[in-house]
Amino acid sequence: MYRTHDCGSLRLDDINQNVTLSGWVQKSRNKGFIVWVDLRDRYGITQLVFDEKRSPNNVFEIAQSIGREFVIQVKGLVIERESTNSAISTGAIEVLVNELNILNESITPPFTLEDNTDGGEELRMQYRYLDLRRNSVKEKLIFRSKISMEVRNYLTSAGFIDVETPFLIKSTPEGARDFVVPSRMNSGEFYALPQSPQTFKQLLMIGGLDKYFQIVKCFRDEDLRADRQPEFTQIDCEMAFVEQEDILNQFEGLTRHLIKEITGIEIERFPKISYEEAMKKYGNDKPDIRFDMLFGELNDLAKGKGFSIFDCEELVAGIAVPDAAAYTRKEIDGLIDWVKRPQIGAKGLVWVKCNNDGTYKSSVDRFFNETQIASWAERTGAKSGDLILIISGETKTARKQLSALRMELAERLNLRDPKVFAPLWITDFPLLEWDEETQCYNAMHHPFTAPKPEQIDLLKTDPINVKANAYDLVLNGNEIGGGSIRIHNQKLQSEIFALLGFSKKEAKEQFGFLMNAFEYGAPPHGGIAFGLDRLVAILGGEETIRDFIAFPKNNSGRDVMIDAPSTLSETQLEELSLKKLPNIK
Repeated sequence: MYRTHDCGSLRLDDINQNVTLSGWVQKSRNKGFIVWVDLRDRYGITQLVFDEKRSPNNVFEIAQSIGREFVIQVKGLVIERESTNSAISTGAIEVLVNELNILNESITPPFTLEDNTDGGEELRMQYRYLDLRRNSVKEKLIFRSKISMEVRNYLTSAGFIDVETPFLIKSTPEGARDFVVPSRMNSGEFYALPQSPQTFKQLLMIGGLDKYFQIVKCFRDEDLRADRQPEFTQIDCEMAFVEQEDILNQFEGLTRHLIKEITGIEIERFPKISYEEAMKKYGNDKPDIRFDMLFGELNDLAKGKGFSIFDCEELVAGIAVPDAAAYTRKEIDGLIDWVKRPQIGAKGLVWVKCNNDGTYKSSVDRFFNETQIASWAERTGAKSGDLILIISGETKTARKQLSALRMELAERLNLRDPKVFAPLWITDFPLLEWDEETQCYNAMHHPFTAPKPEQIDLLKTDPINVKANAYDLVLNGNEIGGGSIRIHNQKLQSEIFALLGFSKKEAKEQFGFLMNAFEYGAPPHGGIAFGLDRLVAILGGEETIRDFIAFPKNNSGRDVMIDAPSTLSETQLEELSLKKLPNIK
């Protein structure tokens, strides 16, 4: 038996017990006549004591030679510590060791395995198996496991069936780029790794399974950032015989349950706003509503007064920054420089200080009088002591720039409290987007999303104004879930494919299996998918997902620990018929 107890379980009640422990050496302190060792495992740390007088000679000698991260087994007596360590759960006791076995030695780790490590991110990813021993990383993975189990238990109790769908599927032209897998047995042909199990879960509904879920890996070959990985995990769900409200109620319940069980916080309401309203008030479709600074559109109040920066632009909009009228000119100039950065691309900012005495001071005093500027304050909701910041430009661009500024100011003003959870639903998305480059429509979500039933006739006359029967769930400024009611009628699906530029032949080649299935009594159905990585990070008070994934990729999509992706041998290339393809040597 390697251990009778783990390294986090012993207490004063265990004094005078003989115990066996196994784990890693966190640190060792040698005073010559006595050696203290902190022994660590997944559950905690127990202090071991090797005493020249009380421990056997051979044990004491071996103890003097063990180093950091040695794997050892000890047997000994639980005794009370002279100086209690309140920082650890076992801090009232220690184990006087009478037998020591070195299970495996360790070379010196490349960085300290403490909560505050000296290892850089790339180095820690290279030695991820060591990084996992750190409490700060280990606890994130345990946290993730807890959330996954809560999801499974909740959905299973609600009648959902956990079904696995294939990983080797057919490549489709929609969405991000596919990761492709060459087939050895079918020379010159390729599988694709799924970006989502979308069509399979629809087929499960046609198959009569009614309620499906799966915690599943998905793959997208796209540019990476803090909240994106080439392989990620979804909580994928689908339901038959439902309307939009049924799905919103079901998964609002799941989200409310998770927040309560994981954080202890009860959420009473999930506001619901349209995509159009979100863009108008916040400039994006995943707004953070933990703070205000809503957009005030000022076209009717600011244009036509001879100020060309406003008059020549499509949109003039501003936000009221709370208690920021005291900003110095240097601080305001810093904000102007910030929005002028290439990443934001604004030409500048117009500012207005709402003084405490009820007067206004602005950068455009020459063009606008006090009464006119007071109307801006009313429109943006500015109060005495606030600072109004205004951007003008093409509508879509100006909203994006002002949204970025709003979020930056919220960070600077500490308005994004990670312990506060503010969910909301975004609905009524456009069904289609017009692509100027390709001169055709793209699906805003995916080509299987149903239009609003009352707007189906508009597909023939005014498709760009058709709204989708789709919805996103946003939490703290992050999209954590999205879905839609699906098309379940072959005729309507063919019409959507045609609008998206698919010929009948292309539609049949890509999605003929689904179209055929629609002919065999497809029920009305819809679903949603949550990004588990992102949801876990937010519930954990963070927005970067990497530390909540056991073995993440870096910003270049590489696994620096196993050095993947990597080249293939000549034999492998030959077997896969890849040597026949151009540019493969």
